[in-house]
Amino acid sequence: MSDDIIVFEKVNKWYGDAFHVLRDIDLRVRAGERIVICGPSGSGKSTLIRCINRLEEHQEGRLVVDGVELADDVKAIEQVRKRVGMVFQQFNLFPHLTVLENLTLAPMWVTKLPKAEADARAMQQLARVRIAEQAHKYPLQLSGGQQQRVAIARALCLTPKIMLFDEPTSALDPEMIKEVLDVIVELAGQGITMLCVTHEMGFAKAVADRVIFMDEGQIVEENTPHEFFNHPRSERSKDFLSKILGH
Repeated sequence: MSDDIIVFEKVNKWYGDAFHVLRDIDLRVRAGERIVICGPSGSGKSTLIRCINRLEEHQEGRLVVDGVELADDVKAIEQVRKRVGMVFQQFNLFPHLTVLENLTLAPMWVTKLPKAEADARAMQQLARVRIAEQAHKYPLQLSGGQQQRVAIARALCLTPKIMLFDEPTSALDPEMIKEVLDVIVELAGQGITMLCVTHEMGFAKAVADRVIFMDEGQIVEENTPHEFFNHPRSERSKDFLSKILGH
């Protein structure tokens, strides 16, 4: 299948000898698809998406990202990382750099973009996440929601084909969650392949093409949001949804 941009085939990962964190993961993601990954704490969701840009290393199986197989080849890993943007729970911004400097650092270092071009691209992405007027402030002068939008803009500065979001709203106050989700919803309409680990089920209903439910390192269920929320197939999914949605 040539339009699969991410392919997991029987991927396994352990932490040490004891903890089997990913078990026989089979997953195909089409280019432009938007996937929300949910499940209880410790089910392997974050580890799964962190394997896609090799922040975590899998020990068994095959993982192919945009036609490049991720193994021990450093060049292949570098190639993939240039195409995959990532947004974490904690914003991971450099506090001693301005917002603009945070955004231009990687394009100038990684892709050797001249400063003027890097600045122009950064301003474009800051406008995209509706925060251009904050370019010359430092991260700690911004609210959590603004910092997370800066982190999203920073990931977009490398013009990724794939965006990974690892619980992007879990460190935010409730009133800031919506502003970050609104930005992600907007991006979702622009054709970037997206995988988002989140507990925000309203967001999953609004944005996802597919919801993947994980538990104990396995993909237990995958379906359209409508089917997943209205007719979950497994007992584990039903249990999870009753806890998170309160019914």
